[in-house]
Amino acid sequence: MRIQVVEDDRALSEGIRLALQEAGLTFAQSASLRQAREDFEKDAADIVILDINLPDGSGYEYLHWVKENSDALVLILTANDMETDEVMGLTLGADDYMTKPFSLAILRARIQLFRKRIAARRAGAGTGSPDALFQNNSRYQRNGAAAAAEGGNLTSRTVLPKMGVFEEEPFRFDFGRLEYYRDGRELSLSVNEQRLLRLFVENPGRLLTRNLLFDRLWGDEGEYVDENALSVTVNRLRRKLENKKDGISYIQTVYGQGYMWKKKKETSEKDGQPRKQEG
Repeated sequence: MRIQVVEDDRALSEGIRLALQEAGLTFAQSASLRQAREDFEKDAADIVILDINLPDGSGYEYLHWVKENSDALVLILTANDMETDEVMGLTLGADDYMTKPFSLAILRARIQLFRKRIAARRAGAGTGSPDALFQNNSRYQRNGAAAAAEGGNLTSRTVLPKMGVFEEEPFRFDFGRLEYYRDGRELSLSVNEQRLLRLFVENPGRLLTRNLLFDRLWGDEGEYVDENALSVTVNRLRRKLENKKDGISYIQTVYGQGYMWKKKKETSEKDGQPRKQEG
């Protein structure tokens, strides 16, 4: 398992490495945004410990890039101790947030939780492919009658059909090749965004409950995941799919329950006027 420490204070970076060092762990120590990205592209990390105040920019930029391009877990470790800073970090996708000065014992404990999450993910799914989410999960049984009883909504008792390619203007999603396009432009989606997208497009017009989505995205490691993580993932996916010019929201929020992918007829123009969508 690989940990990247993004910290421009080299003494502190080395102290963190020494505190966490044990068998089975390797480290990358990066002192700037540029070096962090180069190090990650050379050998991707499983866990990133990230300072926000870096010499060549904000760590939030790197947080966004990591979450766009990997499933790495990110712990922000910063002197920025305002509540608004913490809210921003978590909203942008950070998995945890600690402020300086900090306890090395607490840092070790939180990294240990991260390692358990990653171990559970690997043991449960052989992660890396969105298909893993739909395979060998005994908790989800085929039950069409249950779906009907739920009024067409999906719960943890129902199973999802598999789809290879989804083509519906303006989208083309090839789940086998992991290629996703809108208006011919390729979209960069994280593994969880790919999984979430597949759940939606395979079940248009059906309410997917928060509990189902949470279980399908994180499975047995869900106990270690903040509840806000689902909302963050949905919002990131929305931003990538939607175009402000057409005013269409493909992912509808059903408040207090979950989310729904709108059917094509609900997003098409009616009588020459675009149909209004709820957020």
